[in-house]
Amino acid sequence: MRNKRFTVFAMLLLVALVVSACGGGGSNTPVNQGAGQASNEPSPEAEAESKKPLTVKIGIFKNVTHAPGYIALEKGYFQELFGDHVTIEVLAFDNGSDFSTAIATEEIDLGFVGPGPSTNQFTKSKNFRVISGSNNGGAVLVAGKDSGIASVKDLVGKTVAIPTKGSTNEISLRLLLQQEGLEVTTDNSGVQIVARAPADTLTTMRTKEIDATLIPEPWATQMEKEGIANVIVPWDQIPPNNGDYPLVILVAGDKFLKEHRDLAKQAIKANQQAIAFIQSNPDEAYELINNRLKELAGKGMEIELIQAALSHLRLTTDVSQSAIEEMAKVSIEAGYIKNVTLDELDLSPFLDLSLLEEVKAEK
Repeated sequence: MRNKRFTVFAMLLLVALVVSACGGGGSNTPVNQGAGQASNEPSPEAEAESKKPLTVKIGIFKNVTHAPGYIALEKGYFQELFGDHVTIEVLAFDNGSDFSTAIATEEIDLGFVGPGPSTNQFTKSKNFRVISGSNNGGAVLVAGKDSGIASVKDLVGKTVAIPTKGSTNEISLRLLLQQEGLEVTTDNSGVQIVARAPADTLTTMRTKEIDATLIPEPWATQMEKEGIANVIVPWDQIPPNNGDYPLVILVAGDKFLKEHRDLAKQAIKANQQAIAFIQSNPDEAYELINNRLKELAGKGMEIELIQAALSHLRLTTDVSQSAIEEMAKVSIEAGYIKNVTLDELDLSPFLDLSLLEEVKAEK
């Protein structure tokens, strides 16, 4: 009988040990928190890591069409949203080609650029993404006052300037010529395209070395104000989409998105806040834009020119993939994109608008 009681006791003890080992009791039993709420809370170590001193390099053009970026810097939106542990370094660029090379080589982390040169670069490096829009339109076709040009068809045998080869403005010009059945040539049988920086374009328009230019504002307004040129095609008739195409977009490097996706999201918010500020406080915005322009370009601009520039574009965070793809097709045909055929073109990986959607959903 004693042996039987001992055997039963031993069996009960064994069961208790097994249950305990499986986590069935005891407040000191380790529990897997993988699916629990606590797992979503950052550990003290992770939180400390996220607050380590960091430098974020932002690229931007010396042009008022980058106004939302200017306001986000002047009003401190980037700094406020990034946090005090982040140091912001601003790098100014004269053209999209230099900017696109800089972000592809991780010289900058994010910034504002046109879709033309950035798309060209993306097809080669594939290491940065579009995360938001900033503004649409903003470019105008003007012709010299004594050039004899009254319409696009009159550009045959003429020389037309664009800011830089492969730029968004050149793509728009080529689309405009296609619409009228005109060809780009190197002789008088078609339209000759030359690259000139905007300031140089103003000078060559004065000296009549060029006949016309498709150029971002406020340069066109300045030429018109001086009486040396007339608007042939206003901004809201420039292709694609009659001016409703991305002129300035916000892009971020893959490395930055992987390591600091939260800061990329804050950058979108800063851009969004800047757009809202310009729309609600235009007069103050013009002054702030001029302050930043002085810092980046070394000199400011007449307020009425800044006002004209912003009245000839549409501020928006939206991005049209179809418009960017249409412009990319022109880049392929023009030979700027050499490693992709028309049939192979797929720019869906170029656009990562998931963070923009999150920002919009938070409203």
